[in-house]
Amino acid sequence: MSEKTTQGNFFEDFCIGQTIAHATPRTVTEGDVALYTALTGSRFAMTSADTFAHSLSFRRAPVDNLLAFNIVFGKTVPDISLNAVANLGYAAGRFGHRVYPGDTLTADSTVIGLKENRDGQTGIVYVRSRGVNQLGQIALEYCRWVMVRKRDPASPAPETVVPELPEAIAASDLVVPAGIRVERYDTALSGSPDLWNDYRVGERIDHVDGMTIEESEHMMATRLYQNTARVHFNQHAEKDGRFGRRIVYGGYVISLARALSFNGLANAFSVAAINGGRHVSPAFAGDTVYAWSEVIDTLSLPGRNDLGALRVRTVATKDRRCADFPYKLADGRYDPSVLLDFDYTVWMPKRPGSGRSPTPSAA
Repeated sequence: MSEKTTQGNFFEDFCIGQTIAHATPRTVTEGDVALYTALTGSRFAMTSADTFAHSLSFRRAPVDNLLAFNIVFGKTVPDISLNAVANLGYAAGRFGHRVYPGDTLTADSTVIGLKENRDGQTGIVYVRSRGVNQLGQIALEYCRWVMVRKRDPASPAPETVVPELPEAIAASDLVVPAGIRVERYDTALSGSPDLWNDYRVGERIDHVDGMTIEESEHMMATRLYQNTARVHFNQHAEKDGRFGRRIVYGGYVISLARALSFNGLANAFSVAAINGGRHVSPAFAGDTVYAWSEVIDTLSLPGRNDLGALRVRTVATKDRRCADFPYKLADGRYDPSVLLDFDYTVWMPKRPGSGRSPTPSAA
């Protein structure tokens, strides 16, 4: 058998402090943006219209941060999670320099934790990944942990190292988009009159709309990100796997949930941070995704009376509407309908001249 091909890394191939430069650099194009819109239905004004972006002092509509995230994530798959059983979670994600069509992204990951599982068949790998533009500026960084198969169950277990990760990115550590000005923010064009001051901690929002996943769409989205995970594409192999069919890439579910959140959070014009996240159960073609969100915190920024941030939990479900906000059961387990539990921070303009901060609701 030729040694020129790769089977990906197994658990015993990773070590603490190891840094991996991922192939292949990717120049983001207007075609990528158009296809992302077609596959997700995202309609946030700043990433949809150059004219709206100009009003916020951007040179043109930037790339949706979750498109950039998925592209960078895709770069990491051949080296980090090609032999994964499951992607377990996210933390400490932060978006930096805006990405525009024409920018080239490269990615690297550093191993920050390892823990072999009791069965001796798998282990958990913790990595910190970065996406960097052609100028060496960090566009995004995040941590994730993945359950990875061992090549040889008899190989010795490494020393257990579990990194300490923050519960959330603090307001002082958020990267405010350089030069942004929101005094000309137009709520008629953005799609909602509700601004930062109108949201309350504990408030829950049913995003109402649903979107059914088609087989061709989720595979095309995952190919768009150059994600090579076999579980998303190879039905010949997956018919004999755990589920007997292809699994929808979790990042696609995140993007769908974010797109659905427009109805209720239209002025959350950009994602600032990924605080945490979990893919609770797998999604398959034919599932209809719904979503609801809860405001976890309202964040003011030092010296900014015009711009604030909301920390939000968005929960995505399959084949279940969210009017009753399905989440966890009395015993702490997730409702069977829950696909995604995603904790993130978004930018949102404040109401001009109000000087009022949100107060916690009684909810």
